[in-house]
Amino acid sequence: MKGFLQFGAALLSCGFFTHAMAQNYPSKPVRILVGFAAGGGTDTAARMVAQKLFESLGQPVVVENRSGSGGIIATEAVAKAAPDGHTLLMMAAADSIQPAMRLKMPYELPKDFSPISLVVTGAFVLVIHPSVPARNVKELIAIARNRPGQLNYATSGIGSSAHLAAELMNSLAKIKTIHVPYKGVSQGVVGVASGEADMIFASVTAAQPLIDSGRLRPIAMSTAKRSALMPNMPTLHESGVPGYDRTGWYGMMGPAGLPRDVLTKLNASIVKAVNTPEMKAAFFKQGLEAETNTPEQFTEMIRREVEQNIKLARAAGIKPQ
Repeated sequence: MKGFLQFGAALLSCGFFTHAMAQNYPSKPVRILVGFAAGGGTDTAARMVAQKLFESLGQPVVVENRSGSGGIIATEAVAKAAPDGHTLLMMAAADSIQPAMRLKMPYELPKDFSPISLVVTGAFVLVIHPSVPARNVKELIAIARNRPGQLNYATSGIGSSAHLAAELMNSLAKIKTIHVPYKGVSQGVVGVASGEADMIFASVTAAQPLIDSGRLRPIAMSTAKRSALMPNMPTLHESGVPGYDRTGWYGMMGPAGLPRDVLTKLNASIVKAVNTPEMKAAFFKQGLEAETNTPEQFTEMIRREVEQNIKLARAAGIKPQ
């Protein structure tokens, strides 16, 4: 009986401690680590959210760039940080591709983290060079089936989001198109506009100027539902590739073991911050759409993305290094 009472007291004290911790959280400045250089999409999203979190949390929220190894350096640092909510990570969709590219990872997604919330998504638009005689996805697929291995697609590099987006189309549409990697998304977009490559899955912001000038022809969006970024553009899902759904995205995570009250407080603060009219408008100008979810939904989303990326990488013949 004595041992039982001691165990019960320990549980109560533990619950009291985590509740008190949440009540006092944050007790010092909060750091948001970014695994990519300043000025990039992940960094911009982190800084926009940091300002709003400062207003709601009442403590400075500092963005710290730790670029290198495709985001792994920053991600590993957060995995090893104290689970007190004072060290967070602005995760990018690219981080969920790393397990498909490397034989060994210093952490496991999402097991070694406490996913907090999705922040924004960014649809890709499938654009083709005007010389390709297709006005829609069904016509593009028909050409690819009649000329297997002759159409090619540009990307920002092996294992990039654009690479896996194209491979998902190959897989679901049962076609074969050839990968032409460039050093970055802007170079890939220019490569298609100049006729060096036939098509690319690009961000709307990267492709829009060349779409407006007539040098690129947009034919579909990558999202399951139509995107507000190009509301009149059909999706691949509704254009003959059922089940197609790929987006870029950013979301917030902490180390595994965040106290539930702290996790709940952070989720509520992020959801409130991201969904204000001014934040939605600011993200929209960046070619992003505000989208939040629960910790459980974000955890499942990351798990699903990691599994899909591994399958797509293997289908594309990418060998982890």
